[in-house]
Amino acid sequence: MLRDTIQRFLVDQAQVDPAKFEQHGLRVADLELDSLGLVEMLFEVEDRYGFQINEPMRYMEMSFDEMVADIESAVLKHHGGQWPEGGSATH
Repeated sequence: MLRDTIQRFLVDQAQVDPAKFEQHGLRVADLELDSLGLVEMLFEVEDRYGFQINEPMRYMEMSFDEMVADIESAVLKHHGGQWPEGGSATH
């Protein structure tokens, strides 16, 4: 699941407390990432799914769920509406 991939990266690489992801309405800004941390997380997604995310800093204003949904939408758009082989969506 994309959400799990992102969470795992943030916990392992950015040292985000895993308990934060249990908060209802979690905002990306609540993760206390600096711009480099956010961009590194997005690079991980881009490398895995083979495309570039435009305007990454816009995610700082979103909830975590909104960010995941937006990235999923971008992955699907880039891959012609199909989830890429080897990946899995959040459902």
